[in-house]
Amino acid sequence: MNASRTARERARAELVSEITAAARRQLAETGAAALSMRAVSREIGMVSSALHRYFPTRDDLLTALIVQSYDALADALAAADPGSGPAEHWRAIAQALRSWALANPHEYALIYGSPVPGYHAPTGTVPVASRVLEPLAGALATAHVAGTLVDAPEPDPALAADADRIRVALGLPDLSDGAVFAALTAWTGLLGHLSFELFGQFENAVDARDALFAGTVERLGRVAGLL
Repeated sequence: MNASRTARERARAELVSEITAAARRQLAETGAAALSMRAVSREIGMVSSALHRYFPTRDDLLTALIVQSYDALADALAAADPGSGPAEHWRAIAQALRSWALANPHEYALIYGSPVPGYHAPTGTVPVASRVLEPLAGALATAHVAGTLVDAPEPDPALAADADRIRVALGLPDLSDGAVFAALTAWTGLLGHLSFELFGQFENAVDARDALFAGTVERLGRVAGLL
C-alpha cells in the first residue's frame, strides 16, 4: 500500500508540475489577468473538469504560481555570495535579484507587478514571500552585530507599529525604527528600479543599464546603512 500511495503521489506531483508549467507559458503569452483554466487544460490534453481536481479555481492556480515564483526568487537570493561582509553581501543580493528578474520577467511581474483584477492572495503566501527577505535580513544582522550598520533618522512615530511588524518579518528585534525603514526604502528602491527596467521605462533614455543599476545599488546600499 505504501508503494502504491507513493506512486500515486509521484504521479500527482508530476501532473501538477505539468499544469503549472503550462500556466507559466500562458503567463508569458497573455499575462496573469488572462490566465485561463480552460486554455491550460487544453494545452496539456486534460478535460477542464479533471484540472479542477488539482486546482479548484483559477485563483488556486495563480496562488501556486505565485508561491513557486517567490520560492525560486528566494532560492536565487539565498545563493548570493556573502563575500567579505555585509557590503559585499548587499551587492550580491541586488545583482542576484536583477539576474532573476531579467531571466524571469513574467514571474517577476506576477509577484511585483500590477495586481491581478479580482485576485486576493491568501495569507498562506506571506511566509514564502518573507523568505525573499532573509538574505537582506542576514546582511543587516551581520552589520548590526559588528557595529557597522549606519543608523538612520527615526521616522514619524505613527510608523512605530509598522516598524514592529517589519522587525518580526525580518527576525531582527533589536533593529531601530530608523534602520527598519531605511532597509525598506532600499529594498523597494531596487524593486522600483527593476520594474522600470523590465517594463520598458528606460527605453530611449538609458542604454548603459548595467552601469545604472550598479550605481543604484551603491546609493541604496548607503540608504540601508550597509555601505
